[in-house]
Amino acid sequence: MPAPKAPVVGSSKSLSLEEGVFGAEVKPHLVHETVRAEQNAARAGTQGGKSRGFVAGGRSKPWRQKGTGRARAGTTRAPHWTGGGVAFAPGMRSFEVKVNRRARRAAFKGVLSSHAANGTFAILNVSGFDAPSTKKAASLLSDFPERPTLVVVTDEEEIVAKSFRNLDKVLVTAPSELEVAALVWARSVVVSEAALPLVLGRAGVAPEEEGA
Repeated sequence: MPAPKAPVVGSSKSLSLEEGVFGAEVKPHLVHETVRAEQNAARAGTQGGKSRGFVAGGRSKPWRQKGTGRARAGTTRAPHWTGGGVAFAPGMRSFEVKVNRRARRAAFKGVLSSHAANGTFAILNVSGFDAPSTKKAASLLSDFPERPTLVVVTDEEEIVAKSFRNLDKVLVTAPSELEVAALVWARSVVVSEAALPLVLGRAGVAPEEEGA
């Protein structure tokens, strides 16, 4: 089976990709688990309510224990009183779902392989960007009319990031922030030549193991 290849945006050349990453098997259940874990990790979990211990007032009994004919009451901040605390009030919580590193990497490789197999993965040559140019960025993405498009560049390629970030339905991200959910969301993925080794690193491939 030939090694997968990706076109170089803006030229007629193509680049051979690491078969261990871009030729991996797609496992939908791992992709689902990983995307769910990433989305859960983004949830703040800051919803909360005041239980009776956090409501001001109500330190003394509203009336004596016996002889009034009314029900016994120890505080005006009980949940059944107006202005009282919330019974079983929600508090800070974590929505984190654990996914093993091997499963995350398998999902990461699977989604990248899917893009490579469908022809929606490309390499970006940034040598022509001397200054930010949204017009030039739009022309380079003309071969990928289907949006949304995910553009992955390094932190040092700030000029390239500025060129692409104003395009409609284009998300610019760094390799360190690249997630499986973003790859699933994107209809096409474009990675700069400098960012490609870092993306392979996220997949668990050491630099010396990269393909030609």
